[in-house]
Amino acid sequence: MKTLFILAVATLLAAGFACRAAMAASASPPLLTVEYVDLNRYVGTWYEIARYPNSFQKGCLGSNAHYALRQDGDIDVVNSCRDVEDGDIRRAKGRAWVVDKASNARLKVSFFWPFRGDYWIIELGKDYEYAVVGTPNRKYLWVLSRTPVMDDDVYAAIMERVRRQGFDPERVIRETNTTRKNGAS
Repeated sequence: MKTLFILAVATLLAAGFACRAAMAASASPPLLTVEYVDLNRYVGTWYEIARYPNSFQKGCLGSNAHYALRQDGDIDVVNSCRDVEDGDIRRAKGRAWVVDKASNARLKVSFFWPFRGDYWIIELGKDYEYAVVGTPNRKYLWVLSRTPVMDDDVYAAIMERVRRQGFDPERVIRETNTTRKNGAS
């Protein structure tokens, strides 16, 4: 009987924590993406200007990504950075595919099967000079640019807009000119 009571209490506590987590996640407004992405203009090389910390980029400096359209309509992805410990270039090859054909702004990306993640383009410069990519759960965020550095005023305006989308600018790690010069190319 005592075991049954403990099991019931544990189940109620777990359910309560799950509800609380779901409520916190739903407290953010739905993540808005850009209206439309021309994939032919989007592919090419992007330099990481800033990001949320994440485990798979730990120890990376000077990150960049190269996207190329495939014959089947998917996108080849090659992410590169310089390892802070040994200076070697680290590369990760993957594949992305569009999940919202109306906008091309919501994609999935996978670097090894069966794992995949969201890649939502939430902001895009008029001339595709910068892009902001995030995930609907607000766990990941990247600010990308066609050039290795970004104007401070442009960056500050982006940070204000991502804040309104439910991201925390205080968590963002911004590349500096020093890390970019010493990073991957």
